[in-house]
Amino acid sequence: MAEDDDTPLPESLLPYDEWTEDALRLVVLRALDHASREGLPGEHHFYITFATAHPGVAMPDRLRAQYPDEMTIVLQHQFRELSVDAEARRFTVRLSFGGVPATLDIPLDAVTAFADPAVRFGLQFAVREAENPAEPEAPEPPAAAPAPDQGPAEVVSLDAFRRRPPAKD
Repeated sequence: MAEDDDTPLPESLLPYDEWTEDALRLVVLRALDHASREGLPGEHHFYITFATAHPGVAMPDRLRAQYPDEMTIVLQHQFRELSVDAEARRFTVRLSFGGVPATLDIPLDAVTAFADPAVRFGLQFAVREAENPAEPEAPEPPAAAPAPDQGPAEVVSLDAFRRRPPAKD
């Protein structure tokens, strides 16, 4: 098709957008699986944002009350028991929030953003509607999950990691 052709493209009867997003979600799962087996190399660390109200998310009630819609966790120096169930498409990790340990069990479909700031890599995903959506509430800012000796959680902005800038040569 010529580049200057103004003929509109036909609507696809194949769900390419969904397939692409699903493949990119598997990149997140592979990165987590690698970290669970090998640890995080060099300066790599992950910011993972997920919908806390998504069906299948298991987390302590105190954290769900604090983050009823969305939460961002950071996997960097101190996280424990990271495990990935590729068949079930979910991961589990133990972090500390304000010095109190908590286990989070998160389905891959609940993840809305993933970033590795060390290499300026980031992915954003469309929010998939929950089967029983909660009533809308005011959005909460995302929070980082510090290690026990790092003090209280801090607000984290993912804006710097959402897009990779073009390479300048």
